This record gives sequence, C-alpha cells and structure tokens, in this order.
Amino acid sequence: MDATKAKTVDNITTLTLKSQPPTLYITPLPPTNKTSSNLQHNFEMRHFCFFTLALFLLLITATHAIVVPTQNQPRSFANQFLIPQNAARASVRQRPLVWDSKLAHYAQWYANQRRSDCALEHSNGPYGENIFWGSGTGWKPAQAVSAWVEERQWYNYWHNSCADGQMCGHYTQIVWNTTRKVGCASVVCYGGRGTFMTCNYDPPGNYYGEKPY
Repeated sequence: MDATKAKTVDNITTLTLKSQPPTLYITPLPPTNKTSSNLQHNFEMRHFCFFTLALFLLLITATHAIVVPTQNQPRSFANQFLIPQNAARASVRQRPLVWDSKLAHYAQWYANQRRSDCALEHSNGPYGENIFWGSGTGWKPAQAVSAWVEERQWYNYWHNSCADGQMCGHYTQIVWNTTRKVGCASVVCYGGRGTFMTCNYDPPGNYYGEKPY
C-alpha cells in the first residue's frame, strides 16, 4: 500500500456483552439431632450440595471459555466505518450514527460503478456522501474516516467556514446534527487503479448557511 498517495474530495450535500455469573445462594441446613440416620442424611446432603456447586462452577467456566474469545475477534466491516465516525460525533456531543443496510447497499451499488475507473465522482443520489481514494490496495475503512475527520482542523465553527484552499465538508457531514444513519462500502478497482470507498448519510447534511450542530 502506498500510504503517501491518498486524496479525498468535498461532498455535495451534504455491545458490550457483560457475562456475569448468576449469584448462587446456598442456605445452611437447619440444625438436627445427631442420630445415625440424620448424620447419614446430612452427609448425603453435603455431597449433593458439593456436587451442585462443582457443576455450577464447571458451567460458568465453560460459559466464559465460549464468550471471552469472541471479544478478541476483529471488528466487523460496519464497525470499522462506524466507530471512528461516532467518536468524532461524540467529541462534539452529537448522538451516534447507526448502521443502515439500505444505505450500505446503495453505497455498494455505487462503489461497484467506480470499480472500473476509481474516479472521485459523487453518485448525486438523495443522500449525503463522503468518498475516498487511495493508491494501491490494503486501505482500511478507518483510514478513510481518518482522512475525513482530519478536516476538522480546517473548519471554523464560529464563521461556519473552511480555511482558504482547504476542504472540511467531509468532516461536517460526519458530525451533522440531524444525520442519524450511515452505510458504507469499499472496492479495489480494476487494473491497479487503487481503492475506492464511500459512505452515505441519511438525512443528509451540509446545507448551505447552516452549522453542523
């Protein structure tokens, strides 16, 4: 991957599963007379309780053995796009976006159109849209999102404008207050033309004259 050749263009309109073992309550046996039958009964009850406790601990151990490794599995494709964008939104106190399969299908449909040329052209669809191109292969969704979010340094909130000669529309779309859903796609273009990624947003942001939040 040629990490020195990445570019973006301005957009147009723009769980934690906590496995907690249940509490095991063991009540003491009531006092009894120490007759031989009672002693035998108590002996059997203690063995029964010990066996129950051992079985309980074995089940808990097995449960953790199943759950814990899943926590180390790689993030899903959706989360690789979603998590860094929601981190950017959280930094300006905006509610997180949710992944939307309809938007993801639209993004994939359009990315497939760009597979032959990898051109940085927008789909001109009904959604907000951010696009990314990187030379070569091996680009990750987080790298595309990082390129968009880095535009934050060029955005002046008080003047609601970008620095001269810079772009910030990708960033403002990501943090746009009324945007709720996102769906993204990535393709490796034919003929070694690079990698193309796109995210679509609904409702769209970047309305002229309005601040993102």
